[in-house]
Amino acid sequence: MTIQIAALYKFFRFPDYAERRQALAAKLCGLGIKGSLLLAEEGINGTLAGTPEAIAEALATLRALPGAETLEAKFSEADEMPFLRLKVRLKREIVTMGVPGTDPNSLVGTYVKPQDWDALISDPGTVLIDTRNDYEVAIGTFEGAIDPRTETFREFPAWFRQFREKLEAEGRKPKIAMFCTGGIRCEKATSFVKAEGIDDVFHLEGGILKYLEEVPAEGSLWRGECFVFDERVSVCPDLSPGSHVLCHACGHPVSEMQREDPAYVEGVSCPHCVEKMTDSQRARFAERQKQIELAKKRGQAHVGPRAEISFNSRD
Repeated sequence: MTIQIAALYKFFRFPDYAERRQALAAKLCGLGIKGSLLLAEEGINGTLAGTPEAIAEALATLRALPGAETLEAKFSEADEMPFLRLKVRLKREIVTMGVPGTDPNSLVGTYVKPQDWDALISDPGTVLIDTRNDYEVAIGTFEGAIDPRTETFREFPAWFRQFREKLEAEGRKPKIAMFCTGGIRCEKATSFVKAEGIDDVFHLEGGILKYLEEVPAEGSLWRGECFVFDERVSVCPDLSPGSHVLCHACGHPVSEMQREDPAYVEGVSCPHCVEKMTDSQRARFAERQKQIELAKKRGQAHVGPRAEISFNSRD
């Protein structure tokens, strides 16, 4: 059976988001949907998986919310369900930046269609910034993009303010172009940057996933694989599953080469986290992996967390 995966978000005024949670969760659960959906006063954000018919009905339900009528989704497919359960959560922000007053519903940069993106970022007068976390950038990004080397999106505002000081010291006033996986982080980043007083700010509409869906790989400026927040871990330029796996200790993507490293022990450690791990954590993860393998032999699913160590955040 083909499983359809829909990555979606929409910034809109959603004052009764808490009251809507139970009904939305019940509807999605009844459709057999799994994945995650975040609800906040500023909108919704999520990745859902199910049959194509269930996903179509789920999107219709979300688009029926006042203000979410134009919600769009990026689609991909998998042979198996990439999520273990459905989570519908209430949040202060659907993507956490932590800067009060940043509101894409009232101030945002210029949207750039995927077909026009390469021309913009090829312009010498454009500075291209990857707004994703460092572990995402490490496995793939656009040619010429600046990597802020942030561990979480919360670090982006401080990084940008320092970067802006550098540009001003050099007497430069370039166009600023930003991108992320599905469009949500770069959309919020452009709101922040415009609020900081910069006018020429652009972002990739629909994010990397929409770009890969619409722009042929041959001749494009994308390099590598794209990290995704589900059990596929990464996707290739044609949106097929990539070559990375997830370290279930720290949550970092692990390449084929890194899996040859002695530090990589499935379910226990990888080169990213082996030096940061305590003996008790290592023993706990080893026991968990043992239980996972025993469950597989019995033909049962073992439900466990994707990542446990606190030094890797997924904001």
